[in-house]
Amino acid sequence: MSRILEFEPAIHHNIPIIAFNVEEINGMYRFLAVATAVFVLLSGPTVGETRLAMAEETGCIWCARWNSEIAPIYPISPEGIAAPLLRFDKSEPLPDGIVLARPVVYTPTFILLIDGEEINRLEGYPGEDFFWGLLGMMLKDASP
Repeated sequence: MSRILEFEPAIHHNIPIIAFNVEEINGMYRFLAVATAVFVLLSGPTVGETRLAMAEETGCIWCARWNSEIAPIYPISPEGIAAPLLRFDKSEPLPDGIVLARPVVYTPTFILLIDGEEINRLEGYPGEDFFWGLLGMMLKDASP
């Protein structure tokens, strides 16, 4: 026997509220998790993991400018979702699994990685408007 999701409507300050019990909410989350996993498995071959590495160093004023203008919104931007940010200090050893075409000289340097391998890079921070446009072109060029 299937159970129909039951809810009790309530009114609070003239605003209708729908209250679900915890078991029903947990069941919905489990269903969504399974449905997402099935979708991912059936969606065909995947493109490699895409990341945007940011090489920075202490005292870099352009890194600080990027941090104030872009960093707060990058993770929720379409570009940030397509290529999550991976930060590293240019004076430290590279994170495991990262292969660069050449050493980092300037900071910030933004390196587009697919499966840890450099595909493209943007040296320096040209300002918010140019950054988004250049990063968009890098991502477009890297897409299959």
